[in-house]
Amino acid sequence: MTRTASLVRLPRPSLVASALEAMRDQIATGAWPVGQRIPREAELAEMFQIGRNTVREAVRVLSHGGVLEVRQGDGTYVRTVEDPASIMQAISRSSLRDHFELRAVLEVEAARRAAERRSARDLRAMEKALKARGDWTEGRDVDEFLERDAAFHLAIAEAGRNGALTELYRYFLTVARQAARSAMIEHDVAEPGLVLHERLFQAIEAQDSAWAARAAKAVLRPLIKTLS
Repeated sequence: MTRTASLVRLPRPSLVASALEAMRDQIATGAWPVGQRIPREAELAEMFQIGRNTVREAVRVLSHGGVLEVRQGDGTYVRTVEDPASIMQAISRSSLRDHFELRAVLEVEAARRAAERRSARDLRAMEKALKARGDWTEGRDVDEFLERDAAFHLAIAEAGRNGALTELYRYFLTVARQAARSAMIEHDVAEPGLVLHERLFQAIEAQDSAWAARAAKAVLRPLIKTLS
């Protein structure tokens, strides 16, 4: 068992991104060698001074990337020091416009497939996530709002029944939230409104794939245009 290091308070804006960076550092420096079990969830939360949900999300990202292996009933182990997230890091360093254009490509295809393949259960999940998201208003917690926005878009990706696309989008969301936060706070770019998201949901509900693709593109088009 790895001995827990001293407390490290992680800064905002992105706790998940900061947790990922801290965990990668532990692996890269050899503090968590390949084949060894990392500290348990509660220990990591205390170590990095973050919530257990944030720890869980960071571990999930690294396990999806093949860096960590979660063994049910045993713990989480380091599989490799090679992290495919370097691609995501490169994406995170791209311009905001480039980032949102890439996001549009993923979300248009996700919406198209969701309209073709969604089930009644998928619609309920999307509707619930959309209601929780609501509309952006001054005074709302930015990170909480962006997490709820991400949950809605992830529900769309999951409804498309394409495992590869869903996992790619899930992995991309960490960078997506950082970019959205930067656009809102640092560049004063308005978050796409609830009405555009409702139209996207309606298109998927109607099983109109062409309309869903247009609606998904419409959600991000004003933002991309503002960043041009």
